[in-house]
Amino acid sequence: MAGRDRVVHLLRRLEAAACRCPAHSNTFHHGAVAATCTVRKTDYAFEMASSNIRYGEGVSREIGMDLQNLGAWNVCLMTDRNLARLPPVTAVLESLAKNGVRYKVYDNVRVEPTDTSFKDAISFVKNDSFDAFVAVGGGSVIDTCKAANLYACHPNADFLDFVNAPIGKGKPITRALKPLIAVPTTAGTGSETTGVAIFDFEPLKAKNRSGVWIYSDLTETWNIKQDEYVALNEATLPGYSYIHQPRLR
Repeated sequence: MAGRDRVVHLLRRLEAAACRCPAHSNTFHHGAVAATCTVRKTDYAFEMASSNIRYGEGVSREIGMDLQNLGAWNVCLMTDRNLARLPPVTAVLESLAKNGVRYKVYDNVRVEPTDTSFKDAISFVKNDSFDAFVAVGGGSVIDTCKAANLYACHPNADFLDFVNAPIGKGKPITRALKPLIAVPTTAGTGSETTGVAIFDFEPLKAKNRSGVWIYSDLTETWNIKQDEYVALNEATLPGYSYIHQPRLR
């Protein structure tokens, strides 16, 4: 175990080499070191991208109207086999039918998606010409729908093109994606507000707390300076999130 004097010496060395940026300025520095501290004059800013959120009782019944206003004529609705029989999906399908929006349902989403399940969903959407997507479900459904939308808009891309390095190539997204409306049916996933799609990469058994993400760097495309993670959020996140509030009895 390190002695007290050694620990104190190490802490003083760290203090002397402390970062001089505004977040770690010399406000709390004391002694001789304070006299040599210089604060950089760089401006710092923080930007967070998120989808539009509509919250209220019965808002999922407005999806058909909104898709009609967007000019969507062929919609892909993604969910899982359990939810496909439940009221949240029923309400959305009734709204689509009422507003004359044509749709197809993909209900083969896997809970805790893998690269195999993602590829199955991608294959489904590539066999049609969808101009909008609706995801009704939890994080697995929404993430799968994001990935399907991304690769449908990049039909010639390899699956690993948009997967984070070092597992994937982390290539930039070069085309605009289709509108995606997310209807979260679980609390806490947050997938309806981000552009990251998480899955387990089976060939490498990449199973951990955060799995593997699909992401990309869009700074060249947008000609702005921002983090790769945030860039993908703004490109692939759902355009709208509808949080259905059930009637309290």
